[in-house]
Amino acid sequence: MEAQSTLEEYPAFKTGFSGVYIYDPASKKVVFEHNSGKYFTPASNTKLFTFYAGLKTLGDSAAGLEYVIKGDSLIFRGTGEPSFLYDKLDSTAVVYDFLKERDESLFYAPPIVEEKHFGPGWSWDDYNYYYSVERSAMPIYGNYARFTSNPQGEIPVAKPLYFEELLRKDSLATGGSFGVLRDRNQNIFRYHAPETAENRSRIVPFIPSPQLLTQLLSDTLKKPVKLLEAQKADFRNSKILYSIPTDSLYKRMLQVSDNFIAEQLLLMGSREISDTLKTDIAIDYIMKNHLQDLSQEIKWVDGSGLSIYNKFTPKTVVELLEKISKEVPQKRLFELLPAGGESGTIRNFYKAEEPYIYAKTGTISNVHALSGYLKTKSGKVLIFSFMNNNYMVPSAEIKAGMEMILRNIHLNY
Repeated sequence: MEAQSTLEEYPAFKTGFSGVYIYDPASKKVVFEHNSGKYFTPASNTKLFTFYAGLKTLGDSAAGLEYVIKGDSLIFRGTGEPSFLYDKLDSTAVVYDFLKERDESLFYAPPIVEEKHFGPGWSWDDYNYYYSVERSAMPIYGNYARFTSNPQGEIPVAKPLYFEELLRKDSLATGGSFGVLRDRNQNIFRYHAPETAENRSRIVPFIPSPQLLTQLLSDTLKKPVKLLEAQKADFRNSKILYSIPTDSLYKRMLQVSDNFIAEQLLLMGSREISDTLKTDIAIDYIMKNHLQDLSQEIKWVDGSGLSIYNKFTPKTVVELLEKISKEVPQKRLFELLPAGGESGTIRNFYKAEEPYIYAKTGTISNVHALSGYLKTKSGKVLIFSFMNNNYMVPSAEIKAGMEMILRNIHLNY
């Protein structure tokens, strides 16, 4: 088969390790496979498992806030929902408007059990980058600050403004160009802003904490928000404020591979299962109740795929995608996923008159994967997973080889 000869002869594939599984669910036939039972680091293909976890634990609307009214006090706690004042999502004002308009005194109650800010196997030195935002029970502003160079003043403009007082000038921290580097263990941001750095912006994750959250809420709402000890909060007979369609969260996670949303989705799912926001709880529940019939054991440890500990095989990813296709109508599913040549992380690849690839990418250093659905010229919809690890060429060369194989199947199967 031409796919096999391309895998063996194309130079980029020779530098690493590749696995492919392409399956026709209508005929239950394996169209092509190569190392399909071998284990790979999946990177953001992990988000397909997170998507499935959301389908199994969350409803159509996300729980944005849990609250209870005690006399003249409104006590609230986070649900893990990530959209609050997150500028990458639309329609995120529900929680803000609710808290802004209440007449009661506001008290935030943190969780008794707090999830670790970083997942297992995450790269420790990525803490300053936008793709490594920290997890929290009640995110605000996407759990990052944005700093923009300011031609009219030496100090960068901070959003939220609160972080301006935490800026420190330090040219050694960031090199010669405009940059902002947060101290690893505290919210101190060191910047260098040369005169030539007009209209430059940097997104830097902050370290979330209950104390910081109440300060940001007080500043944003223009009224006091106090911190209540977790043990003193009684949420019996609490109410839920719903905030945003879950499809809005899924779409951003899948289309642009938003790590922050992926991690928070598992916390949201955990809360629905157990009233505790812990990633492991959601993963264990899905594995035991909905993925127990996978043909091979997998290792799944986070929501985003940032962890190098995740290990899937192309075959198990296809089995997951088949489950998803049976539960989500095709039109909705294809609108959520990136479409080749049109949208998301594959808008510049797999171009055709009409999209024939609807799939999730996964890319970290020396890793590139693509898993999803392939429409053939004959009208079939195949399910595939194509995973590459440990190659020593630019990922563009790997992608070009993948496109040769997938396009050939699109035209000829």
